[in-house]
Amino acid sequence: MWRNVNNSSRSLKTNISSGRWRLVVAIVFLLAGSLIYKLFSLQIQKSDLYVAMASNQQQSSSKLAPGRGNIYFTGDVGGKETLYPVATNKEYAILYAVPKDIKSPQDLAEKFYQFFDEPQLKKNSKIIIASSSNPIDNGSQSIIASTTRDNLIAVYLKHFDKPGAVYDSLDNKKIDDQGILKLYAFLASSTSTPILASDLELKNGLVINKNATNSASTTLNISGIGFHLEERRYYPENNLGAHLIGFVGYGNGDGQGKYGLEEFFNSELFGKYGSLQSDKGAKNSVIITDNRQFVPPVNGDDFILTIDRNIESVACLKLKESVKKLQATGGSVIVVNPKTGAILAMCSLPDFDPNNYQDVKNISVYNNPALLYQYEPGSVFKTMTMSIALDQGKVTPLTTYKDNGDIMINGWSKPIRNADYFTFGGHGITDMNTVLEYSLNTGAIFAMRQVEPAIFINYVKNYGFGEKTGVELGAESSGDINNLLQKKVPDIDLATASFGQGIAANPLQMLMAYQAVANSGVLMKPYVVKAIIHEGQRENTIPKEVRRVISAKTAATISGMLVNVVELGHAKKAYIDGYYIGGKTGTAQVANRGGYSTSEYFHTFVGIAPIDNPAFVMLTKLDSPKVAWAEGSALPLWTEVADFILNYYQVPKTRTKQ
Repeated sequence: MWRNVNNSSRSLKTNISSGRWRLVVAIVFLLAGSLIYKLFSLQIQKSDLYVAMASNQQQSSSKLAPGRGNIYFTGDVGGKETLYPVATNKEYAILYAVPKDIKSPQDLAEKFYQFFDEPQLKKNSKIIIASSSNPIDNGSQSIIASTTRDNLIAVYLKHFDKPGAVYDSLDNKKIDDQGILKLYAFLASSTSTPILASDLELKNGLVINKNATNSASTTLNISGIGFHLEERRYYPENNLGAHLIGFVGYGNGDGQGKYGLEEFFNSELFGKYGSLQSDKGAKNSVIITDNRQFVPPVNGDDFILTIDRNIESVACLKLKESVKKLQATGGSVIVVNPKTGAILAMCSLPDFDPNNYQDVKNISVYNNPALLYQYEPGSVFKTMTMSIALDQGKVTPLTTYKDNGDIMINGWSKPIRNADYFTFGGHGITDMNTVLEYSLNTGAIFAMRQVEPAIFINYVKNYGFGEKTGVELGAESSGDINNLLQKKVPDIDLATASFGQGIAANPLQMLMAYQAVANSGVLMKPYVVKAIIHEGQRENTIPKEVRRVISAKTAATISGMLVNVVELGHAKKAYIDGYYIGGKTGTAQVANRGGYSTSEYFHTFVGIAPIDNPAFVMLTKLDSPKVAWAEGSALPLWTEVADFILNYYQVPKTRTKQ
């Protein structure tokens, strides 16, 4: 009995020990399995995550900005191509404020006004006073100047008078290396201790006083004002070519091209970012090792333009003089190589300085009037109408009609008259040469009517009207020939289109139609980029033919008729000694709501020189000048620029003096 109890007790203890052992073994296996699973998860399933996390703690990744490509005008010096940078990069000091450190915001605001704004306001005031003969006006100018001063100081105060603020960007106000020295000298000077800009130098991003005797005080600091150096876009020629080039804006981080070539080719000019991955050392110091990745940035492409700097300079200068002299609201000059379509000059007013693009009062000034603004060209279109009738064999230069000075059109209540109707009346039996020479509206209608309407309209489209030229500048209008695209075109729309009213074109479209005439009837695509340099390799633009518009024979005939316009007609002021010049004037009413202005006109002249072997075709246009006709405004402007180009190109003279 006792033995049995002992045996049972011993058996129970053995079972309990065995169970505990199994439990321990099970726990060990579970823990081992859990550990193995964790290791598997860490090393296999989530290895990328933890490698990335470790890399982030141990490595530093930086984005490396590329250098924006340059843009160049060209020039001919001794028969060799010379490049002139018109858009490049320059290191600027970008100013900022630390308002908490500014002791007297009002004093600092006044000093900023005195440095940045007062000199320009005084200059403008002198110009206004010099041009004003009314003493009351001069007094008004003083009130305006005082108001402007207070307003500008108030703008600076918004940045400076922020108690406790540690940073204010000053709206990206930038200044070059010499400017920052002048500013610091001005702000740091006092009546007792004047400091000159020549006493200072910019070194390692700091303004250093070269005359300081104590080494601890060589760095010149302005309490509450600081700057950092940053590469920004720089335009060495200022306003010259501004509409063509556009500008780079820095409002949202990286500079982005706006308007013109800067916008159209922004990605090519910008280039591609590079990157640098490096190890982090103590206190986040950078350690560059061999096993870290370095991808160099790719700088932007350089652009060489067809624009000749010398022609552009003269064209812009003469345009400014004409606009000022004739009190015009604006104007354009465009010069094209007729054989290739290369644009040699394109200048418009009003313009702007892309270095200070933010200073314009109206952002519409950024638009290129030579491309975006379409207008009814007027009598310069008569050349196209006459060429269509000639090309169809419906008229010759000697074809005649009877001109009564005016004509009635079916469905229109008023007669259409010639511009000289009230001074000359009818011209009687008149040939087509005289139609162009005296710019007769009735003659343009006669020539148009000799051609089927559908054929006439098709020629108008083939000349490029109603479609964009495709020049690589963006923001181009397509013109408006919708009056001619109706299913049944009214007689009045055909009649007015024949002399350039009721349809619209931008100045470049109008010029390119004459380019086709000068190029033996072949229309070329206009272009402004002569070559692109990508990673050291230059790729030149190949001129592109769009289509043949008229035959070579017709082009020669209409060219001869345009010479008669200069020799005998309204364009005598286009005469240049030694050359045969062909061209046509146009004085067109400015369309407004419901009709036309009775006081504002667009004046245009388009000329080809020399006519026997054209070196260039040029359009000059003035908006609302204070003279009656284009022969007294756009035409003299054309002649001044053309005379320069002929001499600049050393075009041989082919006629003797008259």
